[in-house]
Amino acid sequence: MAAPIQVSVVVPVYNEEESLPQLHAEIAAALGGMDVSWEVVYVDDGSRDRSLGVLLALWRADPHVRVVKFPRNYGQTSALSAGFEVCRGDVVITMDGDLQNDPADIPRLVAEIEKGNDIVAGWRKQRRDGFVLRRLPSVIANRLITVVTGVHIHDTGCTLKAFRGTLVKNLPIYGDQHRFLPVMSAGSGARVTEIVVNHRPRVYGQSKYGLGRATRVLLDLISVKLITQFSQRPLQYFGMLALGFTGLAACFVLIGIVGISFGAVDPSGWNLGRWEMIIFSNAILLIMLIVFFALLGLLGELAVKASGMHRRGVLDRILNELH
Repeated sequence: MAAPIQVSVVVPVYNEEESLPQLHAEIAAALGGMDVSWEVVYVDDGSRDRSLGVLLALWRADPHVRVVKFPRNYGQTSALSAGFEVCRGDVVITMDGDLQNDPADIPRLVAEIEKGNDIVAGWRKQRRDGFVLRRLPSVIANRLITVVTGVHIHDTGCTLKAFRGTLVKNLPIYGDQHRFLPVMSAGSGARVTEIVVNHRPRVYGQSKYGLGRATRVLLDLISVKLITQFSQRPLQYFGMLALGFTGLAACFVLIGIVGISFGAVDPSGWNLGRWEMIIFSNAILLIMLIVFFALLGLLGELAVKASGMHRRGVLDRILNELH
């Protein structure tokens, strides 16, 4: 059997051939001075340069290196998920492969996990990126995430994080949800903290992200919000939708009643004009939607109850409190 690993470092790689030798040397120096067993899992996310060749050379030269290869580019979240599946460490560190994250911060992250935290998020307090295209969108996104989720993390987009190994094995992620891992875990009772980490200017290549990711982040935020909170209380969310449509239906019905009261509509002969037909048709449609969402909420509650998710959620909270 393979010897137990205390620290795993997972690094998604996409067209980073120039930075990889220096990155690995810095990771090895940081971990080599900690007196722990360690490994580095590099996930080649369909690189189109010589990144895979460089990684294989590192693998042949250093027994601490493991390499996962994707046939094409699937994105950073998929690369991290693959790294989580194959890593063996009690503590898992994630970081970018472009040298902007500093491996010298790894011992501090591990120390915070050893204090009893489940997740330690890096905070790039002094970012070395452009303001308009990188820092400003990041500030707006972080504020929005805090408002929507209620979990205050200064820098959700920082890949440099530390996780308890048992935690990442139970986190199904997809899309661009890697940035929401602390939020998703905090919703289950995990202890999340953050520390300021060093952020370095880009030396090689170009950033793989632009303003186009804003839409994906927004959609993933909605998805994470529903996953972390809706799954425990489906009837409340569908009930809120039903109440909203109830208010609209009441408005249409009120308008119709006012029309009848002032003689604009003759209900005895069903002498309805064009606008009256629109009003009453919309009222009937909204009433149908109210019934639909109410029944959907009840169905969701039955599904959650049958799955035992409520009991697992309570059990997770108790175990985290006892941990």
